[in-house]
Amino acid sequence: MSEKTGLVLEGGGVRGAFTAGACKWLVDNGIRFDYSVGISSGAVYQTCYELGDTETMEKICCNYACTKDAVGIQALLHEGYYVAYKKLFREDLLGKEHFSVRKLREENRNMEIGCYDLEQGKTIFFNSSDLDDEMELLRASCSLPIAAPIVDFKGHRLLDGGITKMIPIERAVEQGCTKTVIITTKPKDYVRKPASLFVKILMRIVYPQYPAVLRDYKVRHLNYYKQIGLINQLVEEKKAVMIYPSRTIKVSRWKGDPEKCRELFELGYQDMEARRDEIMRIVGTSPASQVILPKEKVKAEV
Repeated sequence: MSEKTGLVLEGGGVRGAFTAGACKWLVDNGIRFDYSVGISSGAVYQTCYELGDTETMEKICCNYACTKDAVGIQALLHEGYYVAYKKLFREDLLGKEHFSVRKLREENRNMEIGCYDLEQGKTIFFNSSDLDDEMELLRASCSLPIAAPIVDFKGHRLLDGGITKMIPIERAVEQGCTKTVIITTKPKDYVRKPASLFVKILMRIVYPQYPAVLRDYKVRHLNYYKQIGLINQLVEEKKAVMIYPSRTIKVSRWKGDPEKCRELFELGYQDMEARRDEIMRIVGTSPASQVILPKEKVKAEV
C-alpha cells in the first residue's frame, strides 16, 4: 500500500503564531503533503501554507491578530463581540492584503477545513472547492462560541470546529493518511480542564435552540485527550511526528503583544528546524510530499 502524508493543524487563536512559524518553515523547505486539514486559526495558516504565502501568515500573527482593537472592549464596541473577526478577515486580509483563495479553489487542492455545524451538532469538513472569496468559511472556522457570531455559510450555521476537533488527527486518518505531521500550539505537558460552570451557563443562554453544542462543550476536554491518545499511538508507531512549542512564551488564545507573538512565530520556525530529521522521515515516504511551493503572493483582483 502506498503511503499518504498529511499535515494536521490545531487551532489556538493568537497562539497560532507558533503554527504560522512552523508553516513558514514548511514553505521555505519546499515541503508539500498529499493532504492537509486545519481547525480555527490553524485553518487560516493552512490556507496561507497551501498558497505558499509566508508574507501574509507572518502579518496575520505578528500584526493583525495582536492589535488592541482585535479583542476586548474595542472589539465589543465595533462588532458587538469579544473578538473582531470581521475586521481581521474583511479589513485586514481582504482590504489590506488583497488575500485570495481562488488559486486553491481552481486547483481543487486536497485540503479540508473543519467547522462546527450547530444544526447537525457536530464538526463537519469543507474542501478547497468551498473556499469563498469573502473568507466566510475561514471566519466560520475561527468563530469561537460566545466570543463571535454564528456564520451562515452555504445553508449551514457554523462556529469554530475546535468545539469537538481541537486537533483533527482523526479526520486525517479517516482520509487515508498513513504518515502525519501534527502541529499543535500547546506545550507537551498541557492540561485541558473541563469547561467551567460559568461558560456552560453562558452556552445554555446564548444557544438555547442548539443543545448539542453545550453537550459537546461539556466533554471537550475528553475529546482532546482522545485525540492526544491517538497522536501518541501514531508517534510510537513512527507514523507521526507531533510538533509543539519547546518553551513557554506568554501568549494566550486571546491576547499577545507583537513582540511576544513575533517570538512565538520564530519559535515555531526554530522548533521545526530542530526536528528536521523526524519531519523528513515522515514526508519522505510520499513522492508528492516534496514539491516546491510557489513563493509569489497571490492577490485578489481589485
